[in-house]
Amino acid sequence: MSSSPLLSTDRPLSIAILAMGGQGGGVLADWIVALAEEQGWVAQTTSVPGVAQRTGATIYYLEMLPARQDVTPILSLMPTPGDVDVVIAAELMEAGRSVMRGLVTPDKTMLIASTHRSYAVGEKEKPGDGIGDPTVVVDATEFAARKTIAFDMDTLAAKNGSVISSALFGALAASKALPFAKEAFEATIRAGGKGIEASLKAFNAAHQRALQGESEKLNATPPKRIEPLPDRTGHPELDRLVSRIRKEFPAEAHGLLYAGVKKLTDFQDPAYAGEYIDRVGALYAADRVNGGEEKGFAFTVQAAKYVAIAMAYDDVVRVADLKVRASRFDRVRNEVGARGEQIVYMTEYMHPRMEEVCGTLPRKLGEWIENRPALFARLDRMVNRGRRVKTGTIFWFSGLYLIAGLRSRRRGSLRHHREVIHREAWLEKALSALPKNYDLAVEVLGCRRLVKGYSDTHSRGLSKFDRVLSALPMLIEREDGAAWLRRLKQSALLDENGVALDGALKTVASL
Repeated sequence: MSSSPLLSTDRPLSIAILAMGGQGGGVLADWIVALAEEQGWVAQTTSVPGVAQRTGATIYYLEMLPARQDVTPILSLMPTPGDVDVVIAAELMEAGRSVMRGLVTPDKTMLIASTHRSYAVGEKEKPGDGIGDPTVVVDATEFAARKTIAFDMDTLAAKNGSVISSALFGALAASKALPFAKEAFEATIRAGGKGIEASLKAFNAAHQRALQGESEKLNATPPKRIEPLPDRTGHPELDRLVSRIRKEFPAEAHGLLYAGVKKLTDFQDPAYAGEYIDRVGALYAADRVNGGEEKGFAFTVQAAKYVAIAMAYDDVVRVADLKVRASRFDRVRNEVGARGEQIVYMTEYMHPRMEEVCGTLPRKLGEWIENRPALFARLDRMVNRGRRVKTGTIFWFSGLYLIAGLRSRRRGSLRHHREVIHREAWLEKALSALPKNYDLAVEVLGCRRLVKGYSDTHSRGLSKFDRVLSALPMLIEREDGAAWLRRLKQSALLDENGVALDGALKTVASL
């Protein structure tokens, strides 16, 4: 009669890894299992894929314990809230979700998290700033975990030519949550056989950073990075524009004007950037006459920002240009971790309308088609449908490249003609308000933030822009007019359909 095998009553060490597609969560789990088994432990890993956000966050769950002869371990297939020793989060909001799920507890859990953000769909789809506050997550994790190691491991890994899994493995080694020497971690990476040197560089950099002991400090809003005005750019035409900025404008506007010049040179050419300097120069002259110096030339500073945005509108030519740039192909290859011999194809979803086609055509031809509804409708039936475009194929790349080449003819297009008319009408409203209500005029310029994107997104933005500025006559004589216009702008950014804006406009009408 055979005796039943003994079942272990030892409690295993448990690890939960929360990672998204492309972050190497599976590789990290395999490394930990291989490390434990090499050290004579029994280890098991399972994964639960998710599709709730982005490309889908996956929870990899591991349990391990020292092997005992003639004793069979009991290992679980899923984490139990309140009973996880180590939580590794490959993105900040995933760390927050681990706290919400109860996986992180103050008496037990070591939390290792990267503080970088990979924005969820819910954050991206809002017209305004829908980004979650990272400081709330940091405060929650500091309170909820026994100990927290948190810094930007994604950026650190990228600087060392690797992916975030290597940096997370290095932080795990430095945490001492596993009773294994650093050399054993490194040997596990070497045994993997792929990207060894880059992985070891990222591992060691993260290990060293984690040993510093202080988590990275985050702000609710990312810092603004405005490049200072340089002495020289290395390009004669740009140097001439830089010289004009330095001589003709107040110091408060130099950084934004230089950013605008770079943006519009990239969008079109240096001559177009020169037109921008001329237009802002005229606004600066009006600013000086109307007491701008006492206000820190706020009107000119706002104009430097938003006139550049208005002039660099998103059209079909711009979209095509961005899609075929070599820098974009390189960025995508780096993001997916492609090696030199691997082929990467990007599939874009495009849904053009006949309105965009007419906007790209020469002005008179575009107007001629639009003025013939039957022809326009017939052509729209041919054009207006979704397409999945493989940018890396010769056919689609060539087509997009040819469209991008229309940049030299952009000034003669119907879209450009309409953008100029709309831009000048907006600036005239700001100038008309300037002598009567300086702060309100500054807010009028800021309303340009509502206009963005192309196709349906652009149409909705234009509609909101026009509705917000429709309240201008009611606010021009009010001392608090600027504050009310700012509220209208914020309301317009709250939702896509403009429901909040409708309510705010009714409130203004009742003043």
